Amino acid sequence: MNLADWTESARRFAKGRIVRVTAIVAVAVAGAWIGIMLGGAIRTNVGPVELGMRAEPSWAGETVVDAHPFGTLLFDTHNAPVNLRITLENINPDRAKAILLDARFSDRLPALLEKELGDGVRTLILRAALCGLAGGLIATLIVFRRPGAALAGLLSVTVLIAGTGGAIALTFRPDSVVEPKYTGLLTGAPSLVGNAASIVTKFESYRVQLAKLVNNVSQLYDTVSVLPVYDADPTSIRVLHVSDIHLSPIAWNLIRSITTQFKIDAVVDTGDLTDHGTSPEDKFVEEIGTLGVPYVFVRGNHDSKATQRAVARQRGAVVLDDSAKTVAGLRIYGLGDPRFTPDKSVAVDSDLETLSALGHTQALKLAQSRKRIDLVAVHDPTVAKAFSGAAPMVLAGHSHERSSELLPSGTRLLVQGSTGGAGLRALEHDEPTPVAASVLYFDRKTHRLRAWDDITLGGLGEQSVQIERHVEADPGRTISPVPTIAPSPTGSISGTVTP
Repeated sequence: MNLADWTESARRFAKGRIVRVTAIVAVAVAGAWIGIMLGGAIRTNVGPVELGMRAEPSWAGETVVDAHPFGTLLFDTHNAPVNLRITLENINPDRAKAILLDARFSDRLPALLEKELGDGVRTLILRAALCGLAGGLIATLIVFRRPGAALAGLLSVTVLIAGTGGAIALTFRPDSVVEPKYTGLLTGAPSLVGNAASIVTKFESYRVQLAKLVNNVSQLYDTVSVLPVYDADPTSIRVLHVSDIHLSPIAWNLIRSITTQFKIDAVVDTGDLTDHGTSPEDKFVEEIGTLGVPYVFVRGNHDSKATQRAVARQRGAVVLDDSAKTVAGLRIYGLGDPRFTPDKSVAVDSDLETLSALGHTQALKLAQSRKRIDLVAVHDPTVAKAFSGAAPMVLAGHSHERSSELLPSGTRLLVQGSTGGAGLRALEHDEPTPVAASVLYFDRKTHRLRAWDDITLGGLGEQSVQIERHVEADPGRTISPVPTIAPSPTGSISGTVTP
């Protein structure tokens, strides 16, 4: 055999070997992906939520949070041919109850979520790697029926998995979690896919809907403001009354939009800004500093003294607790709620007379003060009624149901609904709680209420906006102080059953 024959034989051998190796690698990779798809998924608990996790082949390299049927959230977390898909499956009722009822458990929740999510991802990586190796090995054995080919396939899958893991580690972008992409019908009809999906996806869905709806409030307002019954004086003092936000992020969308569109001078919040008054909830109040107007706050029965201090640290916040201050030209007195419902170590006293006595005592103090009070802000309507005659107007909340009443003294009591749609409580009832807020118009000279607009948005899953104009029939009426002998309360001041 001459040199040319040897060269041709070597070329044919090399070509056949390359084809054979390529075939082995292709079969091994296909088997690895099949193995990962069939056995690589896991289910894990992260806080109260049960998640499904799986790795999927993809050229994009994303983390996908599947909130079916509302759509998905996409995070550009890495560059590698694999996706991490997280599906919201269900809720653990025991854990959810512990979080809602135990304030100490809530303090540990952020660290617990981080740990359990990390444990779940590590378990998924290990399981996906083992299933991929097993799939590659089995596929090459079935196709080529030789141990050598199977070992070669196993080696190629090992290299592939190691390379993919290295690519993920090198290109991982943790900041991508703050820039998600929304896809699908996040504004679709309400549908329950497990309680966890409801709690997480319905709130995000509704927040998107609400942002669009509130942007149209100005058009509705323009229609109402031209009615002959009352023309909102552009020089009037405009106060936005909100209450019972209960950690609902949709409330900030509403407050920010109304503040801009109605040219609000000050916001008055009559309490229950949080649910449990814990330190992790302090982050929620930071939105106050972004509103650009004074934010008057009185503590509710779900707000701790620590919550009150957190609010006081925000730019523009005015915390009133048995104190008065002039804000936007109005002299406002505020009294924090004496109860703290989430503290289960303190007995809850349901004696309404105790609350009424507290209000009467503080009203007498105001009557003895030389400075006139234009507006009183408290949380509980029972306390609010005791201020009858102490000021022309009293604001309250607590009941999650809006009402207005002209008291015999001439004082008007306005009880606000829930500006947060009752927070997570919106998922506890068949009918959603409406989102409520009111714009109050005060005369700049007399400081008396002239009119108010009640703004109501349909509750969770509903798409409706209603603005109802009310005109004060006799804004200059005489306010008659009510003679009161305040009884001495006995026992601890706690209050009514928590709504």
